[in-house]
Amino acid sequence: MSLDPITLTVIQAGLQQVCDEMDLTFSRAAFSPVIAEANDRSDGIYAADDGALIAQGAGGLPVFVGTMQESTRILIGMIADGRAAPPQPGDIYIVNDPYLGGTHLMDVRFARPFYRGGRIFCWLSNTGHWPDTGGAVPGGFSASATAVEQEGLRLPPVRLFKEGVLDEEIFAIIRSNIRVADQRIGDVKAQAAALLVGEERLGALMDRYGDATVAEAIAELRRRAAMQMRAFIATIPDGRYPASAWIDSDGVVDAPLEIRLAVTREGEDLRFDFSGSSPPCAGPMNSVRATTLSAVYLAMRHIFPEVAMSAGAFEPLHVTGIEGTFLDAQYPRPVSGCAAEVSQRIAEAVFVALVAALPERVTAAPAGTSGNFALGGTDPARGRDFVMYQISGGGYGGNAGHDGLSNGCSTIGISKAPPVEIMEQAFPVLYHHYALHEGSGGAGCQRGGFGLDYEVELRRGSARASFVMDHGRFGPQGVLGGGDGGVNRVTVWQSGVPHRPAHLSKEQDIPLAPGDRVRVQTPGGGGYGDPFRRDPEAVREDVALERYTAEQARDLFGVALTGSPPQVDVAATRTLRAARS
Repeated sequence: MSLDPITLTVIQAGLQQVCDEMDLTFSRAAFSPVIAEANDRSDGIYAADDGALIAQGAGGLPVFVGTMQESTRILIGMIADGRAAPPQPGDIYIVNDPYLGGTHLMDVRFARPFYRGGRIFCWLSNTGHWPDTGGAVPGGFSASATAVEQEGLRLPPVRLFKEGVLDEEIFAIIRSNIRVADQRIGDVKAQAAALLVGEERLGALMDRYGDATVAEAIAELRRRAAMQMRAFIATIPDGRYPASAWIDSDGVVDAPLEIRLAVTREGEDLRFDFSGSSPPCAGPMNSVRATTLSAVYLAMRHIFPEVAMSAGAFEPLHVTGIEGTFLDAQYPRPVSGCAAEVSQRIAEAVFVALVAALPERVTAAPAGTSGNFALGGTDPARGRDFVMYQISGGGYGGNAGHDGLSNGCSTIGISKAPPVEIMEQAFPVLYHHYALHEGSGGAGCQRGGFGLDYEVELRRGSARASFVMDHGRFGPQGVLGGGDGGVNRVTVWQSGVPHRPAHLSKEQDIPLAPGDRVRVQTPGGGGYGDPFRRDPEAVREDVALERYTAEQARDLFGVALTGSPPQVDVAATRTLRAARS
């Protein structure tokens, strides 16, 4: 390598900064709370020849790290064989087709070629979650869809911007097929502006260091990322590590779906074999190939966060056995739950498989659901329609060093729930409470974190509610003797009468009138290690803070408490724990 280490590090940080500024621009300029507040978006730089990841914003969703790479690779191939129009400087392609390196239809990807010296040096790309792309229900999360057409408008790669100018005809087609179309122009221009900022910042970086130096640095960073990942893989003992994770149901057939995984170390590489997983399902809980690959990548990023963010980090990871399963969806299988739900269960399977091999690095299972709740209707006070999309956090799994985080963002990203105040300002709703889901943390020597418990009321107009969530039947898995986290619960009150979805946390088109309410209680994380080895004082503190009841302290942890505020009864606790032993 001719580059000195300092220059290499500075260029690496510069590429990262380009992506971070794209992320910041996208969020600050977007109109929709799901992007502007929840940050459900990502920006990155990708290689001109194969679409390989060069850099991604630190604040972008990790699940997009693999899908945007795959999407860019497919776009490059489609341009090469004439299936997509050739680019010109200033062009921006739009695509949301799940089967072309995507996730679900609501994740809309933009790609802009970056030119140097008259040729494409790399691609700048981003993904943003649009609140609606049409389909059977507001928000696109159709819990009972049986074909992708029911989920919304599917776009192949087309040039939405031609030489910097928005193609009004293509945009008119998009607007004619989605709800609250007049509000989308803000998100579209924000998404395009982020890529323009990326072009300016990357150009400045290359002007400073020279095209050849930056290209050499990119190649070296990719090589080193592969070396880093292989070095960490070498710390895994030889062996085959099996695991299973379960989806509650597909929303149509009320039966669980199994993700069956065997992880095998092969020298300095890892093989993830999903053979034996459930076949393609009727409902929307299928995962497309790009999302399945990305879920494995992000799980390994959780386990080995020190590895640099580059395509090289994925080279030692080999995914097999997904053909013919619901983890490799083909047209026209519905896929609205793939990125937000199935991907997280894939990551859970990876964690459960590797925790015995890497107990100091791997956690118990996290909440594993994005809590997708879409509410669409009419607001008479403002004289317009609305589509509200609510995501929510959950508990993280306990680990060797400490308890799991409570109300953390989903496994697949850094997206957070939009502030209650913003949601009440933007939509005709009122939140009655927003608190921790008490008792949901899985018992363990290090307990799981607690989920979220919120209740929201429709104040005026009429609306339809739809849910695509999971972990309502099976709680997030505890490991090494730890207990499972609490399950997801959804309750809808219509005229004061409670209703529970038949598929637990999946249903669509639930009519709401003013005064009707929706309550969501998200899962807690799994516990890590024997709960009866937990420090009794830590249990007492949880009870004092009303995270658990005294009865749960006794039954789950073998800790006897007396009085108010609670105190540990040392003798009774010793007796309880001795009896279990």
